[in-house]
Amino acid sequence: MSYQNIIFDISGGIARLTLNRPERLNSFNTAMHTEVRAALAALKGADARVLVITGAGRGFCAGQDLSDRAVAPGGGPPDLADSIEKNYKRSRRQAGV
Repeated sequence: MSYQNIIFDISGGIARLTLNRPERLNSFNTAMHTEVRAALAALKGADARVLVITGAGRGFCAGQDLSDRAVAPGGGPPDLADSIEKNYKRSRRQAGV
């Protein structure tokens, strides 16, 4: 898979996942959530004994990119928990956690 928001590499038994949106302090947007999920899925069956997660630039991660959750004027507030529900709760269940 080609990544736009992360850098992912596995070599010498070490998997490295770098959040790569330094201009936004590596804050998560929808595309980054998708790429991180794909990278984590690629670890299954890979020859990695450890996963190192880091951030490019001056900050590790500022959290969720709230501009990614913009709503129309007069619309209701965005459901910020939606990212967690969609992207990570399911992954934990699949992992048997």
